[in-house]
Amino acid sequence: MNSPTGTLLTLAWTFGLMSLLAIGGANSTIPEMHRVAVDVQRWLSDLQFADMFAISQLSPGPNVLIVTLIGYHVAGIAGALVATFAMCGPSAVFAYFVSNMLTRSRHSAWPAILQAALVPISIGLMCASGLILTLTSDRTWIAAVLTIGAAALALVTRLNPLWMLVMGGILGFAGVV
Repeated sequence: MNSPTGTLLTLAWTFGLMSLLAIGGANSTIPEMHRVAVDVQRWLSDLQFADMFAISQLSPGPNVLIVTLIGYHVAGIAGALVATFAMCGPSAVFAYFVSNMLTRSRHSAWPAILQAALVPISIGLMCASGLILTLTSDRTWIAAVLTIGAAALALVTRLNPLWMLVMGGILGFAGVV
């Protein structure tokens, strides 16, 4: 078993490295978070991971809250702090330097090309996150059909997604899902 210091170092290394891959925000690293927390380190089960993601999304504040919840689950308050700072710190420093570099190069063509190239990467990472969350939380065929239906409804209508969340909550409370 890991020592408390070893666990904190693992959290810091894991989320520090992951922060540099978070193109489009922390949710774009959900597949890697899941792989590390569930499959590699075995800190969480699939269900615990899905529950932590749901709590982090329903709570006010940044979507990076899932990292704080994982850190807290693994190593208490110290783990929550280490995981949160590791996820936010390196990417904030990197963003600062990149922002300065882009400001100095604003008359060049390459910043716009770079930003345009990052859009499909970000979209792909977000789609992978959705797939991982679907696979970890849809345990029945009814849940899978509802997820596919909600995704299709979101794609073809301008219906506010909150209505789909309300319906999902009602169906879950009623025991359908």
